[in-house]
Amino acid sequence: MTYVVLETGGKQYRCQPGGVLKVEKLPYEEGEVFEFDKVLLVNRDGVVRVGRPYLEGASVKAKVLSHGKHDKVLVFKFKRKKNYRRNKSHRQPYTEVEILEVNG
Repeated sequence: MTYVVLETGGKQYRCQPGGVLKVEKLPYEEGEVFEFDKVLLVNRDGVVRVGRPYLEGASVKAKVLSHGKHDKVLVFKFKRKKNYRRNKSHRQPYTEVEILEVNG
């Protein structure tokens, strides 16, 4: 079983070929193929290679499936006895990608 740990958008993701990830928004169009070059670890059938911090020459080819927004997160600020109430909300944008192949 082959899997990799890659970094994008300040987060780390464990993935394998054929898998689908929701990552922080990327500047690519739907259907576009691109590469992640910040690969931290590659496990290819039990042979593990770990980078310091990244692996030289390793990359992950991926295809953009769609763009969207996560569920709404509500933030409610409140101070008792002061009639202070504030509602805020946020929807984080994401890009859904399919992992095509692992190089390196």
